[in-house]
Amino acid sequence: MNIKDRIAAIKPAQYFKKANLHVHSSYSDGKFNFQELVEQAKMLGLCHVAICDHNTVEGWRNFNWQDYDFLIPAVEFDCFYKGTLLHILGYGINPDNEDLLNICAKSKKETSYDLVRLFKSRHPKTVIEAIHNAGGIAVFAHPCCCWVINLDSFTKSLKAIGLDGIEVYYPYNRHRGIIKFHSRKKIKDLALKHNLLMTGGTDEHESLIKQL
Repeated sequence: MNIKDRIAAIKPAQYFKKANLHVHSSYSDGKFNFQELVEQAKMLGLCHVAICDHNTVEGWRNFNWQDYDFLIPAVEFDCFYKGTLLHILGYGINPDNEDLLNICAKSKKETSYDLVRLFKSRHPKTVIEAIHNAGGIAVFAHPCCCWVINLDSFTKSLKAIGLDGIEVYYPYNRHRGIIKFHSRKKIKDLALKHNLLMTGGTDEHESLIKQL
């Protein structure tokens, strides 16, 4: 099953008890390493897990992820587009793809520190093309936090440059809840309108067990 079909087959009710497609490890700004997160996922009986570190795939390159059928290789890139910051998730990517590695962080600071990541932001077209070249799909992360008045037009323009999906099932906890500018219902409506794949995850930076 290809990555698009696999994610499309995840039912809304499976988020977040059986599927979590937005998790961070210590390779970026998460607390736990890959092995610890995998053990937590096994303990919870998760069927689909994507560790999406900021601007890096080094965790995937240094872990035998092929041994775990519930894992989905992923990454999250910081982007700047039409005067606003946004994040693009890549799912089902080949972590060894040269095009993808070329746009990845060159230092630990570019994966962990907000200010450094801000100044190293990429153009989403470049990111989406690299994700596609790596065999993956590109997804607009936590869109309710995107500071744009016309999110419909913004999403349409991203779709025009190759966007495949949008993160609909997302809890908006912590600071994400404070800077939320749009409703989750609006995001689902946009996904349906623009024929975008719907994904979801907790954006967990600590323990999966604590979050779920």
